[in-house]
Amino acid sequence: MIFSHFQTRQLVKKNTPSVMPLSTDLGLTVVEVRKTQGGWQLPDGNILTYSQIDTINKDENSCFHLVNGELQKIEAFSARTNRYYSLLPTSGAPSMLVSGIPMHRIKGTTPDQDTERKIQALGKPFGLILDTAMGLGYTAIRAARTAAQVITIELDPAVISICQANPWSQALFTNPKIHKIIGNTADIAPFLQDGIFNAIIHDPPMFNLGGYLYSGEIYETFYRILRPNGRMFHYIGNPESRTGASVGKGVMNRLRQVGFTVTPKPNAFGVLAKKQG
Repeated sequence: MIFSHFQTRQLVKKNTPSVMPLSTDLGLTVVEVRKTQGGWQLPDGNILTYSQIDTINKDENSCFHLVNGELQKIEAFSARTNRYYSLLPTSGAPSMLVSGIPMHRIKGTTPDQDTERKIQALGKPFGLILDTAMGLGYTAIRAARTAAQVITIELDPAVISICQANPWSQALFTNPKIHKIIGNTADIAPFLQDGIFNAIIHDPPMFNLGGYLYSGEIYETFYRILRPNGRMFHYIGNPESRTGASVGKGVMNRLRQVGFTVTPKPNAFGVLAKKQG
């Protein structure tokens, strides 16, 4: 059972009834819980104590797993990348903090809404899709609704442990159309066959964390492995920010240099690149 303050803050309001609806999976479903002297009784018989609720409510940047009556923060440290990961609650799907930086847009939106904008900018996924930066897997999961198969690449194995704990990421492990690869996209993509992907979703980390994923060399590889008339949505960042505008200009220039036609998609904070037929 997973909780954040978005779920538990209602449990300490004045004059709460003796039975309350509560989500134990970060908003995906709702169950009934019953008030007791020490806290709230969950459907499995465990008690979420008032002390535990207070801990959750005071830490608005964390999600907690209730295991054998004990709260465990959903977090992981990677010796491979020297990065700290934790699950960040929102009013919708959670995001992930990567060394303190949210990996999704969360201002005025939620990660699931942000993912929907990216897919809309790409166009309906079909056939074989490449997702170059898995993260919590939301784009891969969304693309797999209509695609025949999605190959998604994740650099850091520590991220997998966060996904395993995140209720919103479970389709990564249950949907047979999603194939996960652990590794560096820059190392894996050059060995992929020519012209096999109908579309690519390229949502790399910020430029200062993964500049090689914004290079002309990787764009040449993406162009090669796309089918004629294939599409790539490239997330860049807020086009109205100084960094987003600067990075975006360089991205569009390099994409055009390797042969893509490029259309800005400001609502999705990225661009749509098309390979000529």
